[in-house]
Amino acid sequence: MTEAHGTMTTGTVSVEGGRLSYEVAQGGSGPTLVLLHGGMLDRHSWDEQFARLAARGHHVVRYDARGHGHSSTVTGDYAHQDDLRALLAHLAVPRAVLVGLSLGARTALDAALAHPEYVAALVLTAPGVSGRPFTDPFVTHHAEQQIAALGTGGAAGVELFVEHFLRMWVDGPHRSPTEVDGALRERLRACATANVLRHAAGLGAGLPREVGAADRLGEVAVPTLVLTGDLDGSDILANAHAVAAAAPNARHRVLPGAAHMIPLECPDLFEHELDTFLAAL
Repeated sequence: MTEAHGTMTTGTVSVEGGRLSYEVAQGGSGPTLVLLHGGMLDRHSWDEQFARLAARGHHVVRYDARGHGHSSTVTGDYAHQDDLRALLAHLAVPRAVLVGLSLGARTALDAALAHPEYVAALVLTAPGVSGRPFTDPFVTHHAEQQIAALGTGGAAGVELFVEHFLRMWVDGPHRSPTEVDGALRERLRACATANVLRHAAGLGAGLPREVGAADRLGEVAVPTLVLTGDLDGSDILANAHAVAAAAPNARHRVLPGAAHMIPLECPDLFEHELDTFLAAL
């Protein structure tokens, strides 16, 4: 099902065990850009970049990953990289530049390994890497507190669950909540809360089938830009270094004064890096 609004098209596509909700900006003849959001977020976390890239004539796709936004709640095991492949096939996109944040970068890496014929280049921002566990004590502490919050139940449990998400992935280990832009924090609080409430039935209902990219990074041959903020956690910085060291065409840039949510926290720096990378393809 699709619905057109000028040069914008929204629709849904069936995937194994569910459906994805997506939006497309029809653009020029350059490579298609696919924006992949972070965990607990949705495609609207890319609002600024989507509008800007579309206004500049790019062909841009963004979508809600399974278990997020208006896509299906998880009901069983699933593979984000296969969902992405199904979406690209549905849209008749032969190859795309995948621009991912966190979970989205993790999905992009897995897609580059599982379905390389669809991937022209990668922009991996604050990347997750399948097969690399989280070991940073700051992250593992707040993850444990999230699990405990789920046992609390009700509105208080949801609020606490989301607050630990914000501490991990918005504030980061080097800042207190008061040192982060309040409007950004509340925007992401609202997004994460909506996701928890909409997809509560899917928590624990299935597991992702991933590629195990940690042991295969040397196979990622496409041009790859890796971006991290210097205020992010040690796991994410280690992921970025691992990709840059192993992937033959990867380049790593560290952005000062940013933590995990780089496109939202420092959009000008992010977009400069993205533009420079795209111009060189």
